[in-house]
Amino acid sequence: MQKLKANEKSIGIRLDKVVAKEIDISRSMASKLILNGNAKVNDLTKKPSYIVSLDDEICIQIPESKPVDIIPQQIPIDIVYEDKHIIVVNKQRNLVVHPSPGHEDMTLVNGLLFHCKDIVGIGAEQRPGIVHRIDKDTTGLLVVAKNDLAMKSLSEQIANRTAKRKYKALVEGIVKEDGCIIASIGRSRNDRKKQAVIKEGRYAKTKYWVEKTFNQNTMLDVALDTGRTHQIRVHMSYINHPIVGDELYGYKKQKFTLDGQLLHAYSLEFIHPYSNENIQFSAPLPQDFLKVLNVLEKKTTNP
Repeated sequence: MQKLKANEKSIGIRLDKVVAKEIDISRSMASKLILNGNAKVNDLTKKPSYIVSLDDEICIQIPESKPVDIIPQQIPIDIVYEDKHIIVVNKQRNLVVHPSPGHEDMTLVNGLLFHCKDIVGIGAEQRPGIVHRIDKDTTGLLVVAKNDLAMKSLSEQIANRTAKRKYKALVEGIVKEDGCIIASIGRSRNDRKKQAVIKEGRYAKTKYWVEKTFNQNTMLDVALDTGRTHQIRVHMSYINHPIVGDELYGYKKQKFTLDGQLLHAYSLEFIHPYSNENIQFSAPLPQDFLKVLNVLEKKTTNP
């Protein structure tokens, strides 16, 4: 159970927002905790819309995960590393990480349950072992926990931003210099399927470095300081350099034979939950990404 005293930053703020920020979950998940009596104020159950007052004591109890009913399915998975405690995979494009409405099966989780029987029941409902995720059409590395201790350790590292994640991104336009984007992200007011930079959103920070420029594109090395939904895609679009192939946030100016955005999680670094060693993994760019770079390279060399 987590206990916190309301301070200047939380006074006058909705309870669901305070809970969401404190334990780094979405407001909808925070609302469920509150409505189920797992987040109380001064030992009293309040509505998610309750406005926090000075010296309120908020107690948050995260319930134990429920057994999941997910069918193991034989899906090709590129396993970069595996031991008794964790699995690191290099996710291919067009693979959803965990079951969700519209994607009830044929997800990475279904494949992991087929490969690794002892992962069942770890973590939150419908997401056994998943401590972070990458979008369906994004490729690259993610780590999955195989037991409760690993789940707790890795989740804390992600929440505390001590786990380091780096991406390669091909964006539209010429980015002239390295930069850092600090802009809060939340649900778009105009399109519920999208995230957007909005004042009342959650703090988000993205760093980027220019790796190579082409005639109309720039290859970036990107690092996440936070892990908001669609963060890199939203931030790049926000500075008018959307990721090539991103149909949700891009301009659709450039057409390549693509099935998703050219965003690849190439580096992952964290402390092993049991050995306490600092370990790092890398994954090469996928073939479709390399093909586009080759095309751009030829056009740049022979305009």
